[in-house]
Amino acid sequence: MDIAAVDALADPPVVRFPERFNAAHDLIERNLRAGRQGKPAFIDDAGSYTYGELAERTTRFAAALRRLGVEPGERALLCLRDGIDFPTAFLGSILAGVIPVPVNTLLAASDYAHMLKDSDAAALVVTDALWPQFESIVGRAEALRRVVISGRSSPDPGLGALALGELLAASPRRFAPAHTRHDESCFWLYSSGSTGAPKGTVHIHSSPIQTAALYAQRTLGLRERDVVLSAAKLFFAYGLGNALTFPLSVGATAVLTAERPTPETMGALLRAYQPTIFSGVPTLFASLLASERLPARMELSLRLCNSAGEALPEELARRWRERTGVDIVDGIGSTEMLHIFISNRPGLIRHGTLGSPVPGYEVKIVDESGAPVARGEVGDLLVRGPTSAKHYWNQPERSSKTFVGPWTRTGDRFRMDESGSYVYAGRADDMLKVGGIYVSPIEVESALVAHPAVHEAAVVGREDADRLVKPQAFVVLARGFAPSDSLAAELKTFIKSRLAPYKYPRWIEFVEDLPKTATGKIQRYKLRDVCKPAS
Repeated sequence: MDIAAVDALADPPVVRFPERFNAAHDLIERNLRAGRQGKPAFIDDAGSYTYGELAERTTRFAAALRRLGVEPGERALLCLRDGIDFPTAFLGSILAGVIPVPVNTLLAASDYAHMLKDSDAAALVVTDALWPQFESIVGRAEALRRVVISGRSSPDPGLGALALGELLAASPRRFAPAHTRHDESCFWLYSSGSTGAPKGTVHIHSSPIQTAALYAQRTLGLRERDVVLSAAKLFFAYGLGNALTFPLSVGATAVLTAERPTPETMGALLRAYQPTIFSGVPTLFASLLASERLPARMELSLRLCNSAGEALPEELARRWRERTGVDIVDGIGSTEMLHIFISNRPGLIRHGTLGSPVPGYEVKIVDESGAPVARGEVGDLLVRGPTSAKHYWNQPERSSKTFVGPWTRTGDRFRMDESGSYVYAGRADDMLKVGGIYVSPIEVESALVAHPAVHEAAVVGREDADRLVKPQAFVVLARGFAPSDSLAAELKTFIKSRLAPYKYPRWIEFVEDLPKTATGKIQRYKLRDVCKPAS
């Protein structure tokens, strides 16, 4: 099987796929051919693993799946914390033609029950510490035939499960890759479910190779000698690219941890492994800046940071640069497009914007009728490119609303500024209309965090006594500041001095923390739920 050929000098770079193509085989084989058998591919909480060891583990897992009777095209649900077992199971499944379905490790048993049933998963691979979430539900998953537990040398008697370590040890070291094509289903990722039950987003074999070529290599300049640390976990589209497909595409090394991405954890890893690229979200960058655990500039080896998941406030980006000497390259992507499709560029960052489309992608901003809006006006963002998902599994109505011909509706609101850069204006359902004019909560939040007293802020709509929507802000104060009416008044005046007066928050509520998703995105819908009409 030939490896995908990348013409890096093309504009955009062209990835040419042979008739037969398997993404896992490609990512492994390209490193073996390059002589990287002895180079570390992954470093996790337990140790370091070379590209040669990764190839063997992946091959053994693929062979094990087939011996267990899991057939090509069937699904394997992966609920695994970050560590070597994740790439082993993910790549091994793909190598066998089985479709891996990585899922969020922070969900409730009811969520997992839905995903097992929705995906008709034939196999489940789960970290031992997460097994209690599944123990009471696996019996109701009709299609499930095999359970494999990671991190436990020998499963409990009567469990009917297999230990991953024992399974690998007993499997052959050779396995012929499944006969797959670049446009066949390769893996799924479940959406966050913010608009209902999570949706299985179906991606094809070519997509992880395309994102690596177009974003990691062409946009970020990822290279073999890089060491990558991603705060976003592997089960997220953002983390899967950052810490698995991107580094493997160039022969770099990725640092993985099962621990939560706290300032303490990330600070320790930044010191211990000296990563050159650090991928995070704005909330984490802000927390690191507010923490004593962020290493000093001379203790870091960073050459680049990148961010996605939520808008990066200009003031936060400036403070990070002053503290570390490194820029944060901000971008936006989605589960449906697999990774980032609009981004700033290293050395060419326009703070307060997301820059321009990544090579290979095209975007447009349209109004409610689908017509393009004028420059400077806010509209709905549509994107097309080579990594769009095929569809949502078993969701034809939702698929038809999101995937419209070659275009994907992102659900994001954008405008183009006078320089041609794209400016994020929030999710479509987060936008506020104040006095007949759209107000972006992101813009108000960015202005609030520029005040030294504000650590974090979230803005939502609240009805006033006349049932008209006005902005309300929830504010987490920085260390050394205490809530007071005078501070609230000062913040309102501060916003009026920086933005159009109608955009200032009529109410400010000081809170200890903000509700967030596992990726660090602010859950504004929870804040909207607690906003009562003013009397």
